[in-house]
Amino acid sequence: MAAFDIKMIKKVYANLDDAIKAVRKKVKGPLTLTEKILYTHLYKTMTLKKFGRGEDYVDFAPDRVAMQDATAQMALLQFMQSGKKKVAVPSTVHCDHLILAKTGAKKDLKEALGTNKEVYDFLASVSNKYGIGFWKPGAGIIHQVVLENYAFPGGMMIGTDSHTVNAGGLGMVAIGVGGADAVDVMAGMSWELKMPKLIGVHLKGKMSGWTAPKDVILKVAGILTAKGGTGAILEYFGEGAESMSCTGKGTICNMGAEIGATTSIFAYDESMKRYLKATGRQDVVKAANKVADHLTADPKVYKNPEKYFDQVIEIDLSTLEPHINGPYTPDLATPISEFAKVVKENGWPETLEVGLIGSCTNSSYEDLDRAASLAQQALDNGLKAKSEFTVTPGSEQVRFTVERDGQLEVFEKIGGVVLANACGPCIGQWARHTDDPDKKNSIITSFNRNFSKRNDGNPNTHSFVASPEIVTALALAGTLTFNPLTDTLKNSKGEEVMLAEPTGDELPSKGFDVEDPGYIEPVKNGKDVEVVVNPKSKRLQLLEGFAPWEGTDLRGMKLLMKVKGKCTTDHISMAGPWLRFRGHLDNISENCYTGAVNAFNDATNNIYNPITQDYGPVPATARTIKAEGFGSVVFGEENLGEGSSREHAAMEPRHLGVRAVIVKSFARIHETNLKKQGVLALTFGMKSSYDKVREDDVVDILGLENFAPGKPLTVVLNHADGTKDRFAVEHTYSENQIEWFKAGSALNKIKEGNA
Repeated sequence: MAAFDIKMIKKVYANLDDAIKAVRKKVKGPLTLTEKILYTHLYKTMTLKKFGRGEDYVDFAPDRVAMQDATAQMALLQFMQSGKKKVAVPSTVHCDHLILAKTGAKKDLKEALGTNKEVYDFLASVSNKYGIGFWKPGAGIIHQVVLENYAFPGGMMIGTDSHTVNAGGLGMVAIGVGGADAVDVMAGMSWELKMPKLIGVHLKGKMSGWTAPKDVILKVAGILTAKGGTGAILEYFGEGAESMSCTGKGTICNMGAEIGATTSIFAYDESMKRYLKATGRQDVVKAANKVADHLTADPKVYKNPEKYFDQVIEIDLSTLEPHINGPYTPDLATPISEFAKVVKENGWPETLEVGLIGSCTNSSYEDLDRAASLAQQALDNGLKAKSEFTVTPGSEQVRFTVERDGQLEVFEKIGGVVLANACGPCIGQWARHTDDPDKKNSIITSFNRNFSKRNDGNPNTHSFVASPEIVTALALAGTLTFNPLTDTLKNSKGEEVMLAEPTGDELPSKGFDVEDPGYIEPVKNGKDVEVVVNPKSKRLQLLEGFAPWEGTDLRGMKLLMKVKGKCTTDHISMAGPWLRFRGHLDNISENCYTGAVNAFNDATNNIYNPITQDYGPVPATARTIKAEGFGSVVFGEENLGEGSSREHAAMEPRHLGVRAVIVKSFARIHETNLKKQGVLALTFGMKSSYDKVREDDVVDILGLENFAPGKPLTVVLNHADGTKDRFAVEHTYSENQIEWFKAGSALNKIKEGNA
């Protein structure tokens, strides 16, 4: 059986040699792998030239699109408005976000099929109508399924999830975006991105013992911080990179989202060949081998990386310790040898309540096999997990294979619970077993993200991130202060047991196996397929276009909120229970900015209402302001909108009347999402201007009648005491993005073109 989209893949490779020759003439110098892929995926209307990194906006033509069920709802509701009859590039929908982890895989999946039937039926029918591949609930987590079936070296894809970057482990430039970006590409239009800066990560030596690929990205996160990769692509290279499994590379790329990186990538090598063959894609290997020189950087680049990358990081894998990151942020990195001391110094709860392994970051065969080797040691030595322990397989193919090979049984024997092949606790879809949902406690996961309240809604849960091996070892110990490299555990007989280093196979020796992978192919002609949305539905709502710009400066707007400190997309539009409303813009807008901290009272979801002159919830206040005919403005601090790619964090404010978000700095995806929905995304010319904003201000934004790239706008704060503050605000709008603003949204612009 041929690999998915093999004709498209062969076409990409067939054009590669001529395309790269043309690039060399313009760029005039050795090329990184990232540059080869970006320059050979320019949109047909782009003139080939050497683009300025971090400066020039570039139109690209990605090879494919992937969407998960929570974000696909809004993306496809928008696509239905585009006027297109079929997607222009291969696209898929993956049902992985809406399954609540409660008791175990079978019961949880059955309950989800009932609870979410309306949404699943909608996604299946709209996929069938527009030629989109559909992966059923239980098939697996989008990023693992993409790695197993669709990712290919040298390709370019976008996906409506920040961890789309996982596919970089298979040599692909894969970038997380909002749904409106996906609509552009599915409609056959270009996708715009500012040419990224390049960070080279030189991996020396080779890992051994307890150290795992996860520790590489945990270390990098500590070096670069949560926003250090913003606007950049990380390209990993060196003997350490080549010595690592393909799925290990995927883990590193996956968690690159946590440093704000546009994406991360590894060059095509033997481990990728092995993985492609093991997942039934020998035809991709055969095609890739013919152009292998183009699927890695030019030799001069890796010999003298400082010349060709904007920044270079070196990590010696031979000396790299296992790391544990957190709590509350994925970039607080601590080596295992220092962790117990740090736990005590900070007064973090030492008792480990839950250890969770799996997720899209760490659920490969190798991950589970290495963790199972520790579980088997525990069984052999009379040990069981002292903490609650859960296992989330990444796909049905992985789950079926590790069940066949016995790893799941070993996990269950030490007290583990196998959850559905879905996101579950990683995104807050977790009915946690606890007597006190507000209690101060600690958990550790092999996931990628650990913001406050993300896993279980409890702000007092200290969530830490580590490799599956370290998570398993700590779950056996039941405490954060255990170091498996040096400490012993006491078994039921009172004997001291030392865990040996974990071991595991990169790929199953008997090959992967699966009875039902969960894929449904769309019909060739979907014109007769009916997509029904009940107008009384609480979960799905057909979209109405946002109003276009009035053509004048924006005056007399009310301050909605001045946000203090860290504000992720989880703070702006929470996941967890709110996922059920991802297809209903009005209903989900009831969570808008409810997790953000009000700078004037340090409270969440409690802001001044300039109409009623009282305090109340953010959504209700925004609705009151909008009902009175006023626009509103949000002010914020650094890296606003980091985290998930969810465009709801931009659509909800727009729906509730927010006309501008003005901050010290943005996370990349959120800034683009705001632009796509017609919200002005602006940054303070001087960051100290943030301090001038008062609670009862009326805000004007001037200069819009001459809105142009690189030209600052002016904000006037009209204070209640009759005084004013006036300051410049910067923006990164291109000519094309200004047209989105004028039309009211990027989707409105598409509809204009199809009118």
